[in-house]
Amino acid sequence: MEFFRIRRDIPFMKHALVFNVISAITFVLAVFFLLHRGLNYSIEFTGGVVIQAEYTQAANLEGVRDALVKTGIGEPQVQNFGSSSSVVIRMADKDANNPTFLSPDPNNAGKNVFDRDKFSAIAIAPGGAGGKITSVEVVGPQVGKELASDGALALLLVCLGIMAYLALRFEWKFSVAAIIANMHDVVIILGFFAFFQWEFSLSVLAAVLAVLGYSVNESVVVFDRVRETFRKRRAFTVPEVINHAITSTISRTIITHGCTQLMVTSMLFLGGPTLHYFALALTIGILFGIYSSVLVASPIVMWLGVSRADLIKPEKKKDVNDGAVV
Repeated sequence: MEFFRIRRDIPFMKHALVFNVISAITFVLAVFFLLHRGLNYSIEFTGGVVIQAEYTQAANLEGVRDALVKTGIGEPQVQNFGSSSSVVIRMADKDANNPTFLSPDPNNAGKNVFDRDKFSAIAIAPGGAGGKITSVEVVGPQVGKELASDGALALLLVCLGIMAYLALRFEWKFSVAAIIANMHDVVIILGFFAFFQWEFSLSVLAAVLAVLGYSVNESVVVFDRVRETFRKRRAFTVPEVINHAITSTISRTIITHGCTQLMVTSMLFLGGPTLHYFALALTIGILFGIYSSVLVASPIVMWLGVSRADLIKPEKKKDVNDGAVV
């Protein structure tokens, strides 16, 4: 399916060096912000308090969130859990130790402890009638470290799997180009979150892993067309082959990524705070994924010296004496 067909190939590879320089600068800036500012991890990674509450009817999440913000909590996580009447609230340790929620500990003189009744009156009540706390759990920083290491391991395994798949399906040069382009996308997303200090949660990590798979899919489409063009257009040079492959997939790229972005945009603006950063990470990943798959991976393949012989093995000539009986 195509909305339009471009009759004349666009000379993308003529500007390959410019595209790679832009990518390199963007990548270096993202790394700088990651090292200089770091990520603003959510309580899943840093530890904190998780509070669950039940209501007799659908809960007013905005009412709970606004009540917590008024007490001085910066970015409380308030979302439904299982049903519209069940709510889970996540707060960092420092927010749970807000003096507003503390009362003297009857067992330890001079010490204060988290008071369920105070918290319920201030934060749970604005959520609707009949609201009550059902559980309070403390998430230790050790659990956060395990989640961070597991997330990094998942990212590494995905990258290795992508490299192995592309090396088997195409050729090692395509594998190297695709993984560089995909890691470019990941670092750019993390760079945005570091620069703006947006909260990095498990849902954002899931979005980063989704972008990896989404981006490699675009690379495979372009690489498939490169291989097909090598077979059909034997008179084309390598840059001309890549230009033709990219140009012939532009319509498909617009349809696929446009439809995906429509859904992601609806989550971004209508999904509320729970889905906001998830959708934001996907939006950044989709936009840079298009750029990297087309204008980063393809030039790298060209710089690595891909040729027709890498993808199309010469046919063995049949021996005239083969099968002859003496």
